Amino acid sequence: MTEPMVGIDVAKASFDVAVPLDRPGKYRTKGKLPNTPAGFAELLTWLRQHAPQAGVCMEATGIYHEALAQALVEHGVTVYVVNPAQIAAYARSELSRTKTDRCDAKLIARFAMAQQIHGALRPWAPPTPGQRQLRALVHRLNDLQAMRQMEANRLAVGDASVRPSIQRMIDALDQQIEELKRAIEDHIDQDPDLRRDHDLLRSIPGIGDLTAAFIQGFAGNLRRFDDPRQLDAFAGVNPAIRESGKWVGQSRLSKLGHALLRARLYMPALVAIRHNSAVRALFDRLVGRGKPPKLALGAAMRKLLHIAWGVVRSGLPFDPNRALAGG
Repeated sequence: MTEPMVGIDVAKASFDVAVPLDRPGKYRTKGKLPNTPAGFAELLTWLRQHAPQAGVCMEATGIYHEALAQALVEHGVTVYVVNPAQIAAYARSELSRTKTDRCDAKLIARFAMAQQIHGALRPWAPPTPGQRQLRALVHRLNDLQAMRQMEANRLAVGDASVRPSIQRMIDALDQQIEELKRAIEDHIDQDPDLRRDHDLLRSIPGIGDLTAAFIQGFAGNLRRFDDPRQLDAFAGVNPAIRESGKWVGQSRLSKLGHALLRARLYMPALVAIRHNSAVRALFDRLVGRGKPPKLALGAAMRKLLHIAWGVVRSGLPFDPNRALAGG
């Protein structure tokens, strides 16, 4: 027997709630609750009154959903957090054209009920305080590095009158970047779980200290993915195959996932093609079959993630023979 499901559409400032009723197509809804602790408390009161045994499903909307999900879990509510691409695909399967927050909440509730029948939902586990802090640190580092690149671009084309100012900004950013790198290193060193997984990731040729930290910070605990293809989808490196009748288009990355994680895999994949025998074998095999190098590079990024998932899940350092056997 399936449990009732509540759909929640979360935005930055507010969220909308919908729970299916016994009558087909009918819902009890509550809209525009503030995405704050006061709104969470109001939702919990509403759930106790209208859906006391229900699970709650919501999309992974950047960081906007997490405080709400955390509050619900702390009060004993089972929470399911799903990839927005899954909800979008489900909406297309329904030929849904209406797009409002309240309708989206109803859509999420229907999706959750359908997925629950097939046992395709897994309860969300909140990140540990250490994981949350690492995520904040790597996001800040990513922001500072992007700012530095913008300043470097300005320095290259800027008038001589403004170059000293730009250079001072670059110097200040460089100092903050180095401080953040040390803070990330110290934080990982002081957390035994993060340190263990960090060392496992660093055993993989192509993944250095900083890439390992970004994978941990952006993807969290890789053990939460039951299958490496779930990690592919999270990062948006799963293939998007285009076929229609006899026409077969060029496969590409779906890019329906964590853009920052995907970007951080690009250079490590290039390094791995040169220095990681398992990744190099895959790349050479695809290129040898006439596949475009860009497609083969995407496959190399995916292979690197699979290896990362494998070493963390197994608790064993990188073994090229095992990785090669994995295809």
